[in-house]
Amino acid sequence: MEVSMDTREIEEKLKWIAEHWEQTQRQLAEYFVGNWDVVKMIYIGLLSGGHVLLEGAPGTAKTSIAKAISKFSGCRFQRVQGAVDVQPADIIGVRIFEPSRGDFVLKKGPLYTNFLLVDEINRLTPRTQGAFLEAMSEKQATIDGFTCPISDPFIVIATQSFHESGSTFPLILSQKDRFTFSLVLKQLDENGELEILRRINTGELEWQNFFDNLNAQTDIETLQFMIRFVGSIIVDERVLTYIRDIVMATRKHADIRMGASTRASVAFVKGIKALAALRNRRYAIPDDVKEIAPAVLRHRIELQNEARIRGKTEEQIIQEILQTVTVP
Repeated sequence: MEVSMDTREIEEKLKWIAEHWEQTQRQLAEYFVGNWDVVKMIYIGLLSGGHVLLEGAPGTAKTSIAKAISKFSGCRFQRVQGAVDVQPADIIGVRIFEPSRGDFVLKKGPLYTNFLLVDEINRLTPRTQGAFLEAMSEKQATIDGFTCPISDPFIVIATQSFHESGSTFPLILSQKDRFTFSLVLKQLDENGELEILRRINTGELEWQNFFDNLNAQTDIETLQFMIRFVGSIIVDERVLTYIRDIVMATRKHADIRMGASTRASVAFVKGIKALAALRNRRYAIPDDVKEIAPAVLRHRIELQNEARIRGKTEEQIIQEILQTVTVP
């Protein structure tokens, strides 16, 4: 759906989105320390109507960041805690017979919300992980042959911790490909760690107090409009060609066994539009593509075993590609 407005209205909306992002950062900074690039990309995922895979070591505030942004957005929120005994029906819902109606009715699961946090998704069995795929890509779920629409907007943030293998089921490439962005929360540096200790020492680092006082800055209707408006940001043909060349380079690189899918191209376009809006611009530029490239590509490429043996990482390969592809 296109957003029709004149130049002045467009400039006002761009300014409002940029100011809203600044306000988001100010509120979140009252509790969170560091990893602002990750927070920015989650917000971009929100504006682009995408899904985010959030990875990191235990204790890096993955769940807290997701919960805070969901409340700030003003959307209906549900959470699924990953565990091996969670079944698809626990997420999608079930149809039960209601004698008073003489018919089956749908008992909805947590899937029917605007903002779904799937905590430790790699602790769900592959069958249960698969229950999310239809909803994430098609905005619908199927129960006993009946198709049920999902709320709009519908945004999934899934978390998983590094270095955990017991009772976990790693997502396969085709599952990870459904996520618009993959983000990595890093451990804090020395200054960040000291700031955490200071806040603990002064009693400022109280999660429940912070969360209770966090006010929603939008509502569902406003967020829907923001997503539509971001979709109207201009992407020049030369920038589209640049995106194509980067994606094609992942398919030809000698160290990559499986290159990025077309979903990567789609994620690039949606992501750079949202980033341009945050920067108060009506158009996207090549630097926007470079900035979000790791988030778009790191979970969509699979390295050759020989490359891993040589110590290569996805991040290094992505940077190599960005350095070799001609910038328009």
